[in-house]
Amino acid sequence: MTRIWRHRLFWPSAALVALITINSIVRPRFLMITVRDAELYGALINILRNSAPLMLVALGMTIVIATRGIDLSVGAIMAVSGAVALTVIDGSNDPGNVGTVLVAVGVAILVALVLGAWNGFLVAVLKIQPIIATLVLMLAGRGVALLITGGFITTVNSAPFAYIASGYLTVLPFAFFISVAAIAVIAVVERRTALGVLTEAVGINPEASRLAGVRSRGIIWGAYIVSGAFAGVAGIIYASNIKAADANAAGLFIELYAILAVVLGGTSLAGGKFSIAGTVIGVLIIQTLDSTILFLGVPSAQSPVVFALVVVAVVTVQSPRVRSALGARSRKARSRDIADLERTEVSA
Repeated sequence: MTRIWRHRLFWPSAALVALITINSIVRPRFLMITVRDAELYGALINILRNSAPLMLVALGMTIVIATRGIDLSVGAIMAVSGAVALTVIDGSNDPGNVGTVLVAVGVAILVALVLGAWNGFLVAVLKIQPIIATLVLMLAGRGVALLITGGFITTVNSAPFAYIASGYLTVLPFAFFISVAAIAVIAVVERRTALGVLTEAVGINPEASRLAGVRSRGIIWGAYIVSGAFAGVAGIIYASNIKAADANAAGLFIELYAILAVVLGGTSLAGGKFSIAGTVIGVLIIQTLDSTILFLGVPSAQSPVVFALVVVAVVTVQSPRVRSALGARSRKARSRDIADLERTEVSA
């Protein structure tokens, strides 16, 4: 039992279960899933669908943080990606054509990948501090998105594009399958190949890994490319959801929520060891908590306070000092029980 609660995923999982339990008590319909036209609907389904953009960004952020970096530009990349996709679709003769949408999505992801490569170049090649290198694009990216859209909110009426965020594949939302595919790709590449070990080695000690023959420059560069590409896909999902390219609102503060999800999942900001499963749980915690706050009717001006209090509680329980204190108390209680048992046996 002690080994279970000491596991890095125990407290994030416990927090997620607690949130689901509280929601099911406050609103019993929370766990209810209905079927309409062979499609599943309900609060849990909405959480899975709405978590897709944050899930993609957080997965990319996990790899970047594992290399001892940070990417503050993911929100801006989302804005640029959405602006590119909507501009291509809006400028076409047939916005409702599937081929047009595929071309727009491909171009948008390619642009996002280039922006991620730019971040990686600044960090891996020019050796600029990650927080400064990505801050440049964070500040300039939304301006680039506004230039692409001409300073206006570009809207389109395209059923294939709207399908990305609101459509269903079999019985579940299509956006959910996008996030599942991203999780599977990252899990296989980082946990079933040597790349995950090399990524952790670079994060723990970049200089030592370089001297050991690890090509740390390529690994760091690749991490930022992945982060940029995933942010680009997230921007497409966001634009598809609102059927518009809003350079000012797309991905606003999502970099902070992504970092928070990574930390809640047990990944250290110091780099090195990282947890894909922990990041997934962290994203679900944030999305469930956001849904809970909205349901409870907390005013939007006060919701960040409630959000922060819950996050502080979860992070505090995860801290090494609190965990060691709980472990010491558990060991004392176990020793006391053993001593009582021995005294009972002696007296008998």
